[in-house]
Amino acid sequence: MVLLRRVIGDALRARRQGQHRTLREVSSAANVSLGYLSEIERGQKEPSSELLAAICDALGARLSELLREVSDTVALAEQMPGVLVPVQDGPASPDEQPAMAAPAVRKATNRGVRQVTTDGTVSVAVRQESPLKATLRSSRVRAGDRDVVCAA
Repeated sequence: MVLLRRVIGDALRARRQGQHRTLREVSSAANVSLGYLSEIERGQKEPSSELLAAICDALGARLSELLREVSDTVALAEQMPGVLVPVQDGPASPDEQPAMAAPAVRKATNRGVRQVTTDGTVSVAVRQESPLKATLRSSRVRAGDRDVVCAA
């Protein structure tokens, strides 16, 4: 199961870093402690809706945009075969592949199994390093620019 707090934290961090702002600047603007904001970005704490709205406001983002981005990432990750469940170190069999908008690419590497899928606007890549460790990276392509969100 994808930890929602990690996806939210990574989306917030990507937005902050995309603006070339420090944790200190955003924590001051959102009226939250620097340490707590850091824990939120690392997925260790789950922010309340009020705090999430304050952080979004400090970043100049709409809460609905952030939640839509998080929702798209989670929805795409849920469609990928083997995400957050033990994955075999070999090619996926055709009967394991669910029907989705774009085919998933899965390859075994010396660092783990990697899977990639996209729906045209969001791309998700998963690297399964062990049965208990998976790294999820998603990218959203917007009109002319790229907003990268990383989740684990």
